[in-house]
Amino acid sequence: MNDMTDAEAALREAPATVSRKAAHEANKLSKRLHRQVGQAIADFNMIEAGDKVMVCLSGGKDSYSLLDILLSLRERAPVPFDIVAVNLDQKQPGFPEHVLPEYLAGRGVPFHIEEQDTYSVVKRLIPEGKTMCSLCSRLRRGILYRVAGELGATKIALGHHRDDMVVTLLMNMFFGSRLKGMPPKLVSDDGRHVVIRPLAYVAETDLERWAAHRRFPIIPCTLCGSQDNLQRVQVKKMIREWERQQPGRIANMLTAMGRIVPSHMMDRKLYPFETLVPTGVADAGGDKAFDEDDDEGCAPVAAPVRWTARQPNDDDD
Repeated sequence: MNDMTDAEAALREAPATVSRKAAHEANKLSKRLHRQVGQAIADFNMIEAGDKVMVCLSGGKDSYSLLDILLSLRERAPVPFDIVAVNLDQKQPGFPEHVLPEYLAGRGVPFHIEEQDTYSVVKRLIPEGKTMCSLCSRLRRGILYRVAGELGATKIALGHHRDDMVVTLLMNMFFGSRLKGMPPKLVSDDGRHVVIRPLAYVAETDLERWAAHRRFPIIPCTLCGSQDNLQRVQVKKMIREWERQQPGRIANMLTAMGRIVPSHMMDRKLYPFETLVPTGVADAGGDKAFDEDDDEGCAPVAAPVRWTARQPNDDDD
């Protein structure tokens, strides 16, 4: 009889144990995301006092997470700034127009819904089966720049994350024959706006977990998001497999994008190879001509100063 009582007690305690573990994991994830976003903002001076940040909200996990984290960071940020959420309703068939306004109103976030039928334009101009991303992106970018000006936004925040930045680097290498990535901060091509990517240090898998935890009302994309034949989709699968085989590879590639050594590349516009002569002075950073591996170059980079108040380590309770 006692054994039965003990078993029943264990069963009753099991859900509580699972709940505590889930809460602990969610807390760790929250700390990590807020720390990484705050660090990216600090490292690249993304947000300054008095900024009006226009957060581009698509209805996907990345932009929902970006808005959610920025709203939280604003409460304890070292500088005051405003947020306005903007969604471009591209008139895709079946798009649930009520979802974003209801969500944003519920969060008390100022927002603007811009209605432009870019869907019909893309479908009309791009043959069936061809990649739609380039035209769709150009149309969307021009509209959002205009809206930013109309709203008086000083920064345009996009939801691209760490994996997007690494994939873009590889895409440019494989298909564009150039070393070019997706910067965390840039001036827009019309020269009038500053675009920021506060999720630059954040892993996509963490955003997937955060979106599930926060239960964002995700709206699927029926344009580029449904094109499985895209080269970008294939490259993303490739780096996911690399990460599975060797955890940390994606983070290492992102770090490498900020540790460029022009003298050890091949761009003659960045380094004066033609006029290079021996100096007779030893250089610790010089080339070890016959070494194939540089183990010393794989040392981790020290963490810089935080933008937000110092958070406990991810493993803290």
